[in-house]
Amino acid sequence: QVLVVESGGRLVQAGGSLRLSCTASGLTFDNYAMGWFRQAPEKGREGVSCTSSRGGSAYYEDSVKGRFTISRDNAKNTLYLQMNSLKPEDTAMYYCVAKYRGSGDELCLGRYASVYWGRGTQVTVSS
Repeated sequence: QVLVVESGGRLVQAGGSLRLSCTASGLTFDNYAMGWFRQAPEKGREGVSCTSSRGGSAYYEDSVKGRFTISRDNAKNTLYLQMNSLKPEDTAMYYCVAKYRGSGDELCLGRYASVYWGRGTQVTVSS
């Protein structure tokens, strides 16, 4: 059974920083591309940042480039998203996702058939 669990979301002021974590169990973690999507009210899920199974490459949505950093610790089955210089526009429910094989680009751009989703963690950035 695969279980994906996010943590770390909270209320933060604009300009602040936050680190999200995602743990995945029930899978061979280093065989999975991993990523972060977000969904704001009345909007679809958007690929924010995704990384290859070994963390050797990464995709970033244009609006977060230079502010967010994705990383993974395969020994701990954990994915991270370091978010700096947060903006109110970053407010959303953030979801962790795991995809067997494939690249981070493919995952974040929606080029997948089946993935494992976490339930999300809420990030709210006040202005």
